[in-house]
Amino acid sequence: MGKNKKSAKKLLIIDSDAEQSLKLTHQLEFIDYEAKVLSSHTLLENMSDLAEYKAIFVANFHGIVEWGRQLAASNERCPPLVLLLGNQPADLSQKEIEMTFVGCLKSSHKYAELSDILHRAEVRGTAATQPVKESSSNPELFRSLVGNSRAIGRVRKMIDQVAPTEATVLILGESGTGKEVVARNIHYYSNRRNKPFVPINCGAIPSELLESELFGHEKGSFTGAVGARQGRFELAEGGTIFLDEIGDMPLNMQVKLLRVIQERAFERVGSNKTVKSDVRIVAATHRDLEKLIEDGTFREDLYYRLNVFPVEMPPLQTRAEDLPLLVNELITRLEHEKKSSVKLTPAAMMALCNYDWPGNVRELANLMERMTILHPYGVVDVSDLPSKIVPHGSSEESLGDSDLMDAMPKLVSGMPGKSLNNHPRLPRDGIDLKQHLTEIEISLIEQALDECSGVVAHAANRLKIRRTTLVEKMRKYGIQRPEEVS
Repeated sequence: MGKNKKSAKKLLIIDSDAEQSLKLTHQLEFIDYEAKVLSSHTLLENMSDLAEYKAIFVANFHGIVEWGRQLAASNERCPPLVLLLGNQPADLSQKEIEMTFVGCLKSSHKYAELSDILHRAEVRGTAATQPVKESSSNPELFRSLVGNSRAIGRVRKMIDQVAPTEATVLILGESGTGKEVVARNIHYYSNRRNKPFVPINCGAIPSELLESELFGHEKGSFTGAVGARQGRFELAEGGTIFLDEIGDMPLNMQVKLLRVIQERAFERVGSNKTVKSDVRIVAATHRDLEKLIEDGTFREDLYYRLNVFPVEMPPLQTRAEDLPLLVNELITRLEHEKKSSVKLTPAAMMALCNYDWPGNVRELANLMERMTILHPYGVVDVSDLPSKIVPHGSSEESLGDSDLMDAMPKLVSGMPGKSLNNHPRLPRDGIDLKQHLTEIEISLIEQALDECSGVVAHAANRLKIRRTTLVEKMRKYGIQRPEEVS
């Protein structure tokens, strides 16, 4: 995809280790950040305006804490600082790190750690009233919506419909299906995209601390409140707050949340001052809220306030045709993150498609990461998969050659240019190549038109061809587009 460099978010990396800084640069470019590298922190003195950068990643050096404090004091628009650690342990205390940096990144960091730090830097920057240029996140960062199944297509269409509105959204679905992915996409495609996206897991925070986490507190309002603190609603001002696992929220907090939704205002813990709130609420849960209402553990009035626009995430076992696309996407991500990869045999892929995936996409991602560790740059066959995935006695032979070859074209549809092991496989009886390529072309054109609601210009962009070329191909193949959206 030919992305405009101006649309990338800019970061600074200060590191004398060229190899380490190059590796981090490649990781950041993969998720659409543009990194500028300086070999020494002294070179920062020659830079007049730092406000265009989202964060500064700086490698540890003697006196870094004092340097960071002076930098922030001398530049009111100084971006948040991220501490880069090599293989050596930090000579700083945890308190010193937390006071000066939004996060600490080790050389062996994972993608999730980098993503979390970038998110924290963005929230910190917004909270400090730094101007935000361009969009907050690119949707390509959120890849769990990969797939051509009807179910995932419906989810993408619902996101397109609800994102530009101000409606409250309730995302339902099993754990691991990608509910936060949907929430982030809704935020990205909304008019609030240049403001913060602030997630909070309502089930992971003790009930006695949840009110403070959501609404903040004043100094001395309870034991341990040594200073005033903003809550998630204040951090998300103008943007979107994602209330994950809303079904686990205690009843007393449900009452207070209902008031915030109704009155668009709240008070910090220990304060009687009302704070106005302009925040869009997106909630999610894996629980049956109607059942919880019957049990008396969830308020019915809150349910109807949240359930304005429900989006239901399909479990992975109902979209087996998306497995090859998801596997390919996860392996590509691991190649960029960990410089490791694997290939799957057709029999291994068939075994994955026959598994019921109780942990959904999250379980699949964990499995792919495990395979790259156990078989770096190797080929994964049925025998290499965990026993819970492979039925007793299963092997490539027991699956049957003819059954396997019949199934594979369906599984790899939508993966242009790639098969499961990155090599096209020729059927035993040969193939009409011209007809096969024509069918692939027709299928991809129809998918592009469907995803773009029949808008030919947008579909042409998806296919990387001119609009006139797409129109000619549609006429040639007799493809009828859906009713065009003006």
